[in-house]
Amino acid sequence: MGEIMAEKIQAMLKKNIPKNESFSAETTLQHLGGNRFIAMTGANNFLKGDNFISFKLPNAKNGIKYVKVELDEARDLYNMTFMNRSGNVVKKTDGLYFDQLQEVFTENTGLDTHL
Repeated sequence: MGEIMAEKIQAMLKKNIPKNESFSAETTLQHLGGNRFIAMTGANNFLKGDNFISFKLPNAKNGIKYVKVELDEARDLYNMTFMNRSGNVVKKTDGLYFDQLQEVFTENTGLDTHL
């Protein structure tokens, strides 16, 4: 089952969108926790762009439904934006190192990223 999920995620992330050489959606997803992150949070509807990855959440606190993780190339740091169902920003955190992504995600959504 895990292999099939991993293949589906890889297929979603490999859409024909121009690739930024310094950004990897796959690596960003791994920083969040990879397949364990997806299983624990229920994240779905992944979308990647030149310098971001975004996804939808089924249940999170504060009405958060969408999360966008964006690479700030100039500083080589991540920005995380949490949005509600209407697409309004609930919270935005800038200047995160890759090892802070899971902690900030959990603080803002109430969802654990790993066991």
